Amino acid sequence: MISIVKSKSFGLAAVMTLICSVAGIFLAKLPYVNLIGALVIALLLGISLQVLPVGVREEAAPGIGFISNKFLRLGIILLGFRLNLTKLADAGIKTILVAMLGVSGTIVLTYWLSKKFGAEDELAVLSACGCGICGAAAVMGVSPQIESRDEERKRENEVLAVAVVCVMGTVFTLLEIVIKPMLGLTDSQFGIVAGGSLHEIAHAIAAGSAFGEASLDSALIMKLSRVLLLAPVALIVGYWYQRRLVKESAQDHTQAPKKLPIPWFLGGFILTSILGTFLPFPPVVLDGLVQAAYVFLGMAMAALGISVNFNVIFKRGGTVFGAAAISSTCLMIFMIIMSKLFF
Repeated sequence: MISIVKSKSFGLAAVMTLICSVAGIFLAKLPYVNLIGALVIALLLGISLQVLPVGVREEAAPGIGFISNKFLRLGIILLGFRLNLTKLADAGIKTILVAMLGVSGTIVLTYWLSKKFGAEDELAVLSACGCGICGAAAVMGVSPQIESRDEERKRENEVLAVAVVCVMGTVFTLLEIVIKPMLGLTDSQFGIVAGGSLHEIAHAIAAGSAFGEASLDSALIMKLSRVLLLAPVALIVGYWYQRRLVKESAQDHTQAPKKLPIPWFLGGFILTSILGTFLPFPPVVLDGLVQAAYVFLGMAMAALGISVNFNVIFKRGGTVFGAAAISSTCLMIFMIIMSKLFF
């Protein structure tokens, strides 16, 4: 009987989130809407489902929890098929080095400013990783590495961090397109700036494609260089968080925290990037796998939107939005300088 109830809950949750995910993918193809991106649209559609009767949402709740956790990991694993390691290698070591400097500097600066402005620690970490690496996917990829005693609070922090990278990425996409003629950059250099400074992959594509194929190619290569850093950053965050919890537990004489959670799904992300690069997959197959990744990630984002309490989020947003605005400005300036010096 229990398995039937669980199956019914999962089926209801799967239908709800799948509709949001697929709708987000199609809506993201529309002009102007593509600046937001499929994942954020799926999140917004999930939020809209909060108008459903309470009984329906309660019945779907166990399935929603499963989808937001397991489908997230599956989506990130499949997203590795988008990362072509050969193209990154051809771009040269300087691309990876610039990406490492930009990602590490943005994460540290965003975290420090968020804490200065009064944000809680978990929210500061998630916002910093989202701004530094690859937007919503980075927020959701790093989140499992952060152990939390309050799961509802954690979901609120995830949604708020996603909102931060969505708003900042959209604003800076428009800003960079507008100021490009004033910067004296070639189309290829502008692609480096877009890929190195904008948060979501959708943002980098939107900005890069505005100035031709050379700009778009450079934007994708630079952006995927940042995506490659998701796995090591998640490991570092998990290790750092566990060390802090160990110290706090020793001081408070409380139970020691669990061992460092190993992000096996990020290992899967690296494995799929290797398979996609070196095995002779037809382009249509790779495209299908990447599309499947966005379907699963969209379902996870929709599940997040359905289950979170937004009244609390609106009260705590200002701290990280201010920090993200400053760090995003610094990252853009850094990438403009790097593009002129090295590309």
